Amino acid sequence: MSGKTVNSAILLLVIGNALAVISDAIIKLQGSDAPVFLFVLVRLLCTIVLLLPLVSMVDRNNLFAGIKIHLIRAHVGLIGVSCMVVALNTLPLATANALFYAAPILVMVFSVAFFRDRLTPLSFIAAISGFIGIIVILRPVELGWASLSAIGVAFSLSINIMLIRKLPVRQSMVHTLLLVHLCMLPAATVLAVWEGALPTWSLVVNALGSAFFILCYNMTVLMAYRWVAANQVTSAEYTGLMWAILGGWWFFGEAPDLWFISGSVLIVLPLIAIGLVEHKRAKLPVRQASVSP
Repeated sequence: MSGKTVNSAILLLVIGNALAVISDAIIKLQGSDAPVFLFVLVRLLCTIVLLLPLVSMVDRNNLFAGIKIHLIRAHVGLIGVSCMVVALNTLPLATANALFYAAPILVMVFSVAFFRDRLTPLSFIAAISGFIGIIVILRPVELGWASLSAIGVAFSLSINIMLIRKLPVRQSMVHTLLLVHLCMLPAATVLAVWEGALPTWSLVVNALGSAFFILCYNMTVLMAYRWVAANQVTSAEYTGLMWAILGGWWFFGEAPDLWFISGSVLIVLPLIAIGLVEHKRAKLPVRQASVSP
């Protein structure tokens, strides 16, 4: 794996996480009274509409390739996005994102459990430190539905990231995203009907804005994790936490407290160390090749 490829993947994740925070801010601007399942359904429909101009990139000869994995990712994602709306509407933007970004830690754990990837001593320290950081941020006295929802988002993100490795290799990003969102549609419709809320123009506009930015994020993640192994670039995911702190301060006047800062340091620093080690390791063959006779 070349250092240039790793650099490109890291840059994609940095940009993608900034776009994801914009989507989060749009959701949070709705307020806690917004109907969760209706918003999820409208955002889902907006995403499908945004993908339609790119439908020529869908392989119609293998339209349902990997459908079992897509169905799993779709319903895991539906749970995750519903939890996300709850968490963003009830927690500070940075706090919610700090818990969302427990996903890369879970990716490392799941990589070992399901794909038999090697967990280095540094990765093990990062996983333990990350979980301690989550506890520090949450604090047992503040554990509630909002915090549990944020943790649910992290689990759904990590599962979907791991399942990317099971997708058909030659399937385009547009094909993958369109299938996943179409698979979500029946369950999302049932939940929205059960909720019984009616759409408003503000909800539709917010859903469209959120759909656009999160679609861009999904594309960057799909590209990055298809180019390189997950443990080489997970540290770049945590730049989203910095974007969330800035977004929370700029849009909502939120200032992180000492608990948040301490927990975030426990989560982020070991992963940055892993990223630096993997980055150097990826460059090593290139440097050796350049000096070989």
